[in-house]
Amino acid sequence: MHTFETLPFANSFAALPHIFYSAVTPTPLAHPHLVSFNADAAALIGLDPAQAQRPDAPAYLSGTAHLYGAQPVAALYAGHQFGYFVPQLGDGRAILLGEVQTPHGGWELQLKGAGLTPYSRNGDGRAVLRSSIREYLCSEAMHGLGIPTTRALSIVGSADEVYREQVETAAVVMRMAPSFVRFGSFEVFFYRSQPDAIRILADYVIARHYPELLDASDKYPRFLRAVVLATARLMAQWQAVGFAHGVMNTDNMSILGLTLDYGPFGFLDAYDPGYICNHSDQGGRYAFDQQPDIGSWNLTRLAQALTPLMEVDAAKEALNIYPAAFATRYIDLMSAKLGIVPGKDNVPLITGVLDILHSNHVDYTIFWRALCGFDSSPDATNAPLRDLFPDRAAFDAWAIGYRARLQAENSQDTARHDAMYRVNPKYILRNHLAEIAIRRACDHHDFSAVERLLDLLRRPFDEQPENAAYASAPPDWASHISVSCSS
Repeated sequence: MHTFETLPFANSFAALPHIFYSAVTPTPLAHPHLVSFNADAAALIGLDPAQAQRPDAPAYLSGTAHLYGAQPVAALYAGHQFGYFVPQLGDGRAILLGEVQTPHGGWELQLKGAGLTPYSRNGDGRAVLRSSIREYLCSEAMHGLGIPTTRALSIVGSADEVYREQVETAAVVMRMAPSFVRFGSFEVFFYRSQPDAIRILADYVIARHYPELLDASDKYPRFLRAVVLATARLMAQWQAVGFAHGVMNTDNMSILGLTLDYGPFGFLDAYDPGYICNHSDQGGRYAFDQQPDIGSWNLTRLAQALTPLMEVDAAKEALNIYPAAFATRYIDLMSAKLGIVPGKDNVPLITGVLDILHSNHVDYTIFWRALCGFDSSPDATNAPLRDLFPDRAAFDAWAIGYRARLQAENSQDTARHDAMYRVNPKYILRNHLAEIAIRRACDHHDFSAVERLLDLLRRPFDEQPENAAYASAPPDWASHISVSCSS
């Protein structure tokens, strides 16, 4: 196991030409303190979890102390933000330290909130404890749900003041990913008419993450195709679990198909396909039901940026696989949630249940978990499930078709129940749960709720009877929680 001093850093991104980044130095926090440390993430890089008990751990985890072998840089990128191209963005409050080498590949370590960079524009380069807790918990919650995501190693706090809508305290999240390269990393060089930079970056990403394409004569179209498939599958997973990202700008889209840059996210409570989790998104561009189409739109921007490396027709061919890839993955996931054999003929059953969930304002997660116990016998009333619907007749009508499908497949209740419990989570990171943890941390310096949620969300499919209250529908006050791009 490694200590802070012996982490085996490499710096492949910093070895690229300087056009891709700026060398920076993290800005120290005053009197940093450890808010939370994630032993599961530490295991990925072979870091001894006992390191978190060291008095100087907060300094190492916040960039206040230098990790040996790290070469801090801030990456350059551009992006389409809410549909409009911004020619230069970059890591305005994130600093890449390098990648820790492991037998299973490299993990890049990045400090979010570590101070000013050349790309901070008018920002302060800081993150606040509130938003840091949200990102830390949600990235780990998504991993627990089996959804590709960046990870989070730690949160370090400080009494340093940061100005948002109000005065808040500073924090730094140490986050981890195989790569933080994003769609906008290519866009910036396309709009600057620098095709050589696009090629260098594409070759770098292919060599590290798509090595099977290295010797292919058509490696760039195949690279784009791989990104299209990964993104389509990620969008399907978001939709199936009821997750809304909130800010699907192209600079927030991972080239590896990871969930990246947690801000004003939200999980569905009552099912509402038009759910807008971001208070700043007044036009609803990134509403829940728009995410699949926005994924496609963003991929088109990436394909455009890669056209110096391929024919336009080859880029179009890669993009054309998106609709079928998304639909197939989504139908497969929803079929598993229903406990039925995958297939296109399941679409009416899927859309039918979503329609009655919407019209009856039924809690999305609670419904799917309750459906796991559906009794398919002809005389079963399934009363607890049925009672989730004010319009019980609507549920009864849908249940007739569902029961018929189960019987046609000779589905056995016990085996089906077990399989459905493994894909329909009982616990998600609801906004009010995050808010309670945030309030305790920010107002009372009490981080116990953060730790409890972290442990809970590692096992979202387990019953955890001692934590059953966390699976309840949100209280009325939760509807007043507002999250925006500053979150």
